[in-house]
Amino acid sequence: MGNSRVSVIGAGLMGHGIAQTFAVAGHRVRIYDAFPKVLESAPARIEAICDLLGQDKAGLRNLSYHGGFEEAVADAEFVFEAAPEKPELKQEIFERLGKSAPADAILCTNTSAIPIHEVGKRVADRSRVIGTHYWNPPHLVPLVEVVQSEFTSPEVVEKTMRILESAGRAPVHVKRDIPGFIGNACSTR
Repeated sequence: MGNSRVSVIGAGLMGHGIAQTFAVAGHRVRIYDAFPKVLESAPARIEAICDLLGQDKAGLRNLSYHGGFEEAVADAEFVFEAAPEKPELKQEIFERLGKSAPADAILCTNTSAIPIHEVGKRVADRSRVIGTHYWNPPHLVPLVEVVQSEFTSPEVVEKTMRILESAGRAPVHVKRDIPGFIGNACSTR
């Protein structure tokens, strides 16, 4: 499943690490951030991950950085949103993704607690919206909760699991869209 077209929305705390894992695995990655300073600092932070992990930086040639939202998602097969945990912000991003990303692109949210059906409620085709809850830092913790909502198609779940595995992640399929999913819901008890 290498060489997929991946877009990452948000180059901050989680996004740059998510982008790095896909790029070094051979996927073509476009990164977007609404804040120019965050986007400008992303290449150095991503190179630092490779240094930390002793990885060859050749895979970083798969990365490109974009200040335009539509340009960043124009030909994506997968979009991984890594914006702050604000429901309204994530809903706005997904509404834009529903209009700007290709109609068959899989739209993934890196929320740690917001129900997936809430994040994707403004997307016309909610069958392509799925949760991908990475743990911080995403380049060190391989676990990713893949959370389906009542609307997510089985094919979207399967493809998401495969691309995560291809990037060296350990996806776990979460079949119930409950606040906190498995990890955060269990850790608060």
